[in-house]
Amino acid sequence: QVQLVESGGGLVQPGGSLRLSCAASGSIFSSYRMGWYRQAPGKQREFVAAITASGTTAYADSLKGRFTISRDNVKNTGYLQMNSLKPEDTAVYYCKLSTLWGQGTQVTVSS
Repeated sequence: QVQLVESGGGLVQPGGSLRLSCAASGSIFSSYRMGWYRQAPGKQREFVAAITASGTTAYADSLKGRFTISRDNVKNTGYLQMNSLKPEDTAVYYCKLSTLWGQGTQVTVSS
């Protein structure tokens, strides 16, 4: 059974940066599109970014230029680099591989 484990979340001040990681067990990682989503308190889960198996990326319009998605198919790991973080970026961030979800990692942006 493939599992996804996110890491890298935490508390950061506005304007700071974080890099989230999503590690997949098993060898299927390289074959599938990987995405990042987030869910803020009281809100629906929303799309953040995605990257195909071949490396084509897509972003939520509001996040372009601040967030960068990438993947390392040798390490079976995906990443989300988040820069210039704002309080409104506070949320639980989830990775998704095909139809499989990780457990989420909390990101809190606050001074």
